[in-house]
Amino acid sequence: MARIVMKFGGTSVADLDRIRSVAARIKCQVATGDEVAVVVSAMAGVTNQLVGHCQALSPLHDAREYDAVVATGEQVTAGLLAIALQMLGVEARSWQGWQIPLRTDDAHGRARIESVEASTLIARMQAGQVPVVAGFQGVGPNGRVTTLGRGGSDTSAVALAAALDADRCDIYTDVDGIYTTDPRIVPRARKRDRITYEEMLELASVGAKVLQTRSVELAMKQRVRVQVLSSFAELAAPEEGRLPGTLVVDEDEILEQEIVAGIAYSRDEAKVTVRRVPDRPGVAAAVFGPLADAHVNVDMIVQSTGADGSTDMTFTTSKSDLARTIKVLEGARGVIQYGELLTDSEVAKISVVGVGMRSHAGVANTMFRTLSERSINIQVISTSEIKVSVLIGLEYTELAVRALHGAYGLDVG
Repeated sequence: MARIVMKFGGTSVADLDRIRSVAARIKCQVATGDEVAVVVSAMAGVTNQLVGHCQALSPLHDAREYDAVVATGEQVTAGLLAIALQMLGVEARSWQGWQIPLRTDDAHGRARIESVEASTLIARMQAGQVPVVAGFQGVGPNGRVTTLGRGGSDTSAVALAAALDADRCDIYTDVDGIYTTDPRIVPRARKRDRITYEEMLELASVGAKVLQTRSVELAMKQRVRVQVLSSFAELAAPEEGRLPGTLVVDEDEILEQEIVAGIAYSRDEAKVTVRRVPDRPGVAAAVFGPLADAHVNVDMIVQSTGADGSTDMTFTTSKSDLARTIKVLEGARGVIQYGELLTDSEVAKISVVGVGMRSHAGVANTMFRTLSERSINIQVISTSEIKVSVLIGLEYTELAVRALHGAYGLDVG
């Protein structure tokens, strides 16, 4: 007997028929003798609708009331799924974040989990009941409902799995696992049976959208084994010793590492160049300090010194942050004393990720050579221990992904 947390995203519970299907899947898991807890997202589109209502009433709405509104989407799903399970003869009860309680800090709209008191849930599970928990939410130190930010239900599920000392956290989505790249771009992409926390964290941070970054960070920290699988696949017993999705696990659980685990891409990139900045101590802080104060996330950074003694600074940020970035830098022009501000939103970031890079040379060179052979110009380069990222023209995104996928031998067959 195992203890399993099953998490279902918005597309998995989009309507009553899908909620019934999810209930049937949970019943099958319970029938194996496992202790099961469930975490659910709001039905597809509901959170966006609730956010829209808040913004329509007041663009500068009270964040505490915002959380009170948007948390209701998950509460509705939890109650409906509990009813569906009861109709199938499965003892179930819905739980809101404050009832567990799942305690957070008071950063409304982007709260971080501080503790999960799971003793009551454990007792209920041992008695044969299935707790159905509303994801994405908790309770702050002031007793008010908080939310964890978009995609926070994944984080709720991993946190609950850690608190329950679960054997696994199964995250059901609209894909059947983690692929070497987006199969919509590369039909020959293959599904990974296992991937390390570090690889998944890097892939999530550079554009792969299967798992939310914070949930992977928490899983790595708490050593929660996470499985990604499809809620739309036919119900069937897995092969002996083999799970149907992709397991995200510690590096020690993977016997032989591939050099490259996957290719990720992000079209949500904008390039900013601050030209002719005086080359003096503290100039980088003068540029990036105000951006940090404005909560602008900066990614790839390149600095080059010109013959006249000035320096150019190029970095990337998300397209949604570009207008704010321009406003901040124009406001700080008198302090920075730069000559010109250039921006380009027609760019994409392509990343090659794999823990095998630690022990194999030439991974970056393969990337650069492959792109050069396709006449794809590299604008910015960024590296980490297990990742190489480049910035290229947006129009070359799919060509670059296909070429690199083949160059690293990741194609099926």
